[in-house]
Order: sequence, then C-alpha cells, then structure tokens
Amino acid sequence: MIIEQSEQVMREVKKVFIGKDEIIEKVLMTIYAGGHILLEDAPGVGKTSLALGFSRALGISYKRIQFTPDTMPSDITGFSIYNKNTGDLEYKPGAANCHLLLGDEINRTSPKTQSALLEVMEEGSVTVDGITHVLPNPFICIATQNHYGSVGTQALPESQLDRFMVRLSIGYPGRDSQVEILKKRRGIGDMDKVQAKMNEDDIKEIQGYLYSITITDEIFYYITDLCEATRHSQMVELGVSPRGVQALTQLVRARAVLKERDYVIPEDVQAVFIDVCAHRLVMKPQAKIEGITAVDVLTNILKEVKAPLLRG
Repeated sequence: MIIEQSEQVMREVKKVFIGKDEIIEKVLMTIYAGGHILLEDAPGVGKTSLALGFSRALGISYKRIQFTPDTMPSDITGFSIYNKNTGDLEYKPGAANCHLLLGDEINRTSPKTQSALLEVMEEGSVTVDGITHVLPNPFICIATQNHYGSVGTQALPESQLDRFMVRLSIGYPGRDSQVEILKKRRGIGDMDKVQAKMNEDDIKEIQGYLYSITITDEIFYYITDLCEATRHSQMVELGVSPRGVQALTQLVRARAVLKERDYVIPEDVQAVFIDVCAHRLVMKPQAKIEGITAVDVLTNILKEVKAPLLRG
C-alpha cells in the first residue's frame, strides 16, 4: 500500500517537475522521515514547482514566503493584534501555519528572522506573546538558498543548518529533459493536473510505521562509525552532531520503505550519507585553501569505513 501510494505521489509530481526523479524520491523520503529540506541552487531550476507539486500530490496545505532583508520574524510566526470589539488580543497566523512551507532564499534575510524558523522547524509550534500555537501536523519546511557568495547573501549559522535533515541540489535539466519541459510548457498553470494521492493522515501513518523498520546492531555501528569519522578528520573543524546521526538513522529507514524492504542495508546508508551530512560539516581554513570540500571528505570516509556484511 505504501509503495503504491508513494509511486502515485511521485508520478503526480513528475507532471510539473521533469527529469529529476532522484530528487523527487529523496524529498519524499525526507517527508516520510519527518525532516526538513534545504535546496541550494540557482534561481529558475524548479524549486517552487517541486514544493507546490508535493503539496498538491500529498493533499496538504502550502504557503510560500520570499525572504528579503526586511522580512520580519512575525511574517513567519504570526502576530497579535488588538480587537476593539472584544477588547482582546487576537492571534493572526503567519506563513508557518501550514503543512508545507516553502522559504525562498533564506540566506538573504536577517539572522533574527532566520532564528524564528528554529522553533518552528524543531518544535512544530510558534510562540507569540508568551502563548504557544501548535502548527498543523505534519509540518515540513523546504527552504532554498542561493550559493553563498551571491550578492546580498549571508551564511546560515550552524545551529540552523543542523535542523535541515538533508541538503539537496537540483541542478540544471539535461538536454532531453529541457526539450520535454519546452514541449509541455511547464508552468504553475500545470499544477491543476496534479491530483492528491495522499492526505495528512497517510503521511503520519507512514512516519509512525518507520519505527517498525529493522536496523541491526551492525548497521547502527556502521552509521555511528561513519559519523564518528567526520569528527576526527584533519580537514574538519566540526563533525556531524548527534542530531545529524539521528537524522541519518531516520532517513535510511525511509529509504528502506521506498525500496520495498522492512529492514535497512548498508546501501541505504551510503545512498543518503552525503545528503544528510555535507551541510553539517564545518571545514578548517586549510581545507578551503586546498580546495577540499565536505563532499570530498565524506566520499573518502565512505571508502575508508568498512561496511558490514549482511548475513543470510
């Protein structure tokens, strides 16, 4: 049932997001794992279409906020306004009051506004004037950022990056995909073709089901050894945090489900290790001078740390 529904959802998203099947699958995995997604890419590669396509196919509510230097924290969390008829403060929800929030160009706004996302992403709630308001469940944030160094951008703090389960890069479409996009005249108008194949209850049920996926001790130690290796690398200042280890563990469960298994294998870990861990590493200045990236370090770790052999 889960596989059939998942394939239907991905099929619907492909109607408006063409040529990047692997990205669609990884986004769906992350949603099942209860995580948030950071898309680092150039403008115009389809990030908005991807997020809106998923909201339609999953049958959940969707909002988009364009981050600018003058975006306020209250734009995300909402605010209280005096109602002269009742004499009370009335809460007006912000952009986060939805199931799927697309935060566009998050690294163009102020650190104060960026930090307003922290409670939202971690707790699934917002606090305004001392009152906590619970957000719809599930809550998924898909944030986009331009490459650091672009005009008007500033690096996200490590505490914020750590709350994204994965960082993905869509990239430009291939030659054939580009032609297909031109033929189909893909646009926001095409969203009407995307039909809901799930609802919020289905997503919550799958998120709960993940905990029944079997992970052997050998796989747990393999995950731990990989993440531990990032902390001892000579080129890394800060390695993968315990939160990152938990995120990796949850995402490999989701991958196993999409691959029609009720148990995790080393290939699941290897397939998502870089996506989960690359944005969490803080590289030493020496690495930047030598042109060594986080992806380079993680690729070497995957080669050096021996994967467990499956029995039976």
